[in-house]
Amino acid sequence: MLKKLIPTLLLFFISMTAFGQIDKAQVAAFAKEFSEKNDLPLSEVTGILDQAEFQQEIIDKISRPAEGTMTWGRYRKIFMTPERVEAGVVFWNEHAEALRQVSADTGVAEEVILGIIGVETYFGRIKGSYRVLDALYTLAFGYPKRSRFFTKELGHFLELAKAENLEVTGVLGSYAGAMGYSQFMPSSYKAYARSFDKGGTSDLIDSPEDAIASVANYLKVHRWKTGQPITSKATMTREISRLRKQSLRPKNKVSDYTAIGFKPATELPADLKATMIILENENDTEHWFGLENFYVITRYNHSKLYAMAVTQLSQEIKTERGIR
Repeated sequence: MLKKLIPTLLLFFISMTAFGQIDKAQVAAFAKEFSEKNDLPLSEVTGILDQAEFQQEIIDKISRPAEGTMTWGRYRKIFMTPERVEAGVVFWNEHAEALRQVSADTGVAEEVILGIIGVETYFGRIKGSYRVLDALYTLAFGYPKRSRFFTKELGHFLELAKAENLEVTGVLGSYAGAMGYSQFMPSSYKAYARSFDKGGTSDLIDSPEDAIASVANYLKVHRWKTGQPITSKATMTREISRLRKQSLRPKNKVSDYTAIGFKPATELPADLKATMIILENENDTEHWFGLENFYVITRYNHSKLYAMAVTQLSQEIKTERGIR
């Protein structure tokens, strides 16, 4: 009898733990503050929050992000596929005029805009399957490690839903609450989203043109350098056994690295700011000159693997489109 009872009790306590993850007092305090700040009835705010659901899976995923355990070789294989490159060419052809206009207005290369949308959502095919409300609610009130950040994002999302006339319980996104073609967090949506036709609201959920304009605007605001390269493969002219961990922000010059034995695969001005990107593979290590535009891409996502995937996917799409 005891053996049968133990699994039942275990399930009960697991269930109680899951429900106990949400700090109801914190939810109530947020609802009160948000209603007062935005001059909304408290009942309206609590009515929305009552529809949110805690999801343990979200906590599990954000606690073990895939990028933290992947080598560059494994990460690259996810995004650098013939199918994704082909989808990028099709997307470019379908939205060629929007890409041309936005690139001309912002100075951001067309292929780089495509690289980001391609890595983020496979050109709109994979926008996320979690309700954004659930994701932000779970992380705001059930993930103390980053509660402050996600509580603010939840507030931004509720404000955004009202301003953009979004169905607050119907918007889907990533487990972290990022949404749309460009996977903007709510605060980024509010700060950087742009309407392609410069009129009305910015629809990043369903409008590829608005997403194109918004991605470019994000990079422009973060100081994209028009016409400058992003990376260059580095080879060693002599053995270099010890290299300190390098900052993603370029703090040195190309000449500083060539002086110690790194040679760029493409010609780079000696005084150009650079950092050395080190990418571990299963059997070897790659070195790349990372320039200021590489750093700008990492402002979108702080992973060097992400920025390199965007860079290489963008170049593959550009090359493939030029062949046809």
